[in-house]
Amino acid sequence: MPMNRPTAAAALAAALCLLTAACGGSSSDGGAGTTSTGDAAAGRDYPVTLDNCGQKQTFEKAPSRVVVMNGASVAEVSTLLALGLGDKIVANQQSYGMSEVPGRAEAIKKLPTGDVKLNEAYDIPREAMFGLRPDLVLSVTTYGFDQKNGFATRDQLKEVGANTYVSPQGCDDDPARMTIADSYRLLRDMGKIFDVSDRAEKLIAASEKNIAAVSKKVEGEKKPKVMVLFSNMSMGSGDFSSVFAHGIVNDILARAGGSNAFENTARTTFADLSKEKVAATDVDALVVISYNDPNPAAYARKLLKEFPQWPAAKNNAYVTVSDSMYLGPSNDLAVEKVAKMLHPDAF
Repeated sequence: MPMNRPTAAAALAAALCLLTAACGGSSSDGGAGTTSTGDAAAGRDYPVTLDNCGQKQTFEKAPSRVVVMNGASVAEVSTLLALGLGDKIVANQQSYGMSEVPGRAEAIKKLPTGDVKLNEAYDIPREAMFGLRPDLVLSVTTYGFDQKNGFATRDQLKEVGANTYVSPQGCDDDPARMTIADSYRLLRDMGKIFDVSDRAEKLIAASEKNIAAVSKKVEGEKKPKVMVLFSNMSMGSGDFSSVFAHGIVNDILARAGGSNAFENTARTTFADLSKEKVAATDVDALVVISYNDPNPAAYARKLLKEFPQWPAAKNNAYVTVSDSMYLGPSNDLAVEKVAKMLHPDAF
């Protein structure tokens, strides 16, 4: 059974998110690990200062009480797990229910949630945040620190001894310019904050190697036009409001030897399209992203049946993904999975 469409609040949160991932061939090293080793606590490289969205954040030691806000993302929690820092998390609100990384979804489910009552945006309200006594709060965008939304501000958290971090491209709440490089930046920043830069660099190097190998195999091939969208999700007024126009998915498609069929339909991350517009566009392949949908393949097959004129329907060309298609440590898994669907003869 397809999942129910999310509430307006959840849709708003998803629209504002930076949309993320886990850790691939890079993932075999980060995996679902939740423990850290002594080097993270040794403090040999402290103090560490980062300029994050125009604010200086100084760390005298590795954080030990980390709160991960929801933001319809799993980038931040997946990055921490990939770096072996799960034991630093005292409250996590991020989960997509599934992952391309074996064991990742189960590891996320086992993390503490802080037992807080969430607000209408499915995130941690101000007073509950203070009660968690964090020393670091992670948010995918500045939305999570906006007082108008009922959240603790960065200044308020600083007053109680907590540093804050907004993920790459989250300063203006617009992930439309996001690329895979932003996933690497998130890894590097967490590596610096927790004094595990060596781990971060190993994950980045493995991911870059995997992506380069895939891109080489599909080099010179015709670039199919791909429709990338969420499974069973609505975020606007059109029949198809969860279709990606820009963002990290375009970088992933390009490296996988494809192109976004709807890139020119909007300047924002998502296009809000009518059924007529979708029907009139040649779609060579589908990439359906699950956001807590247990059966995204059923949604993909439904779309192919609804638009039989698509080349994608004639060739039954689709693939389902989850967290690897977003900001986070496993974009290489998405590149490989999409490339194998678009160019099977190259593998």
